[in-house]
Amino acid sequence: MKSIARIISILFLLGSVNACASEQPDSLKTPWDKWYFAFTTPKALPAQVTLLKLLDVEGYASTYRTIDQPQGISVGKWSERNSAGNTQFNKADRLPQIMIFCWDSIIDKKVYQSTLFFTQDTWSKMTTPYPDVLEPGKNAYRQTVLIGLAPEGKVRVWLRQYGHSDIPLNDTKIKTVSGKDLDMCKGVTGSDFSYGYGNTTKEFIKGKKYPYGSW
Repeated sequence: MKSIARIISILFLLGSVNACASEQPDSLKTPWDKWYFAFTTPKALPAQVTLLKLLDVEGYASTYRTIDQPQGISVGKWSERNSAGNTQFNKADRLPQIMIFCWDSIIDKKVYQSTLFFTQDTWSKMTTPYPDVLEPGKNAYRQTVLIGLAPEGKVRVWLRQYGHSDIPLNDTKIKTVSGKDLDMCKGVTGSDFSYGYGNTTKEFIKGKKYPYGSW
């Protein structure tokens, strides 16, 4: 039986397919032109995202090879408002259905492949307005999906709501594999793990127990 990742990879190769989620809406208009995705990591525990593929709710597939990289300062556990990398290249037109990406965990010295399955709950939150904290009387939207990458291949997902805490997307199904279970990400890496840790990481983890917090 083919793995989920292999089936998804075939869908991406087709370029444009009918969306496959049973709960996909027939028509879901968005009040914005673009949405964004950003990555975050714990402090001094860097990761690098090397390849990302996205299947949207209308069945269109996109591949990202130039990706804004994670930035993070959380210590011990994820913050209520997590810092993150930029989103200059990390953007899309239509609501996300499936996202699959390859990432190097520098602290684990491993390549991981993570797949996110988004739900109606995410789409509703992304298209429902809330009061803009910067411009009272105007609406703002939750247009940024934030993805946390931590030791042990742990992945978390939130929506950013500026002026408020990040909103956990607990309904999002997350599947992460590594080693022999890699499919799309087999042979995909941007790191040479033989170099070991940088000085910042060495200093941070000194005297601490892996995985350096609860993620």
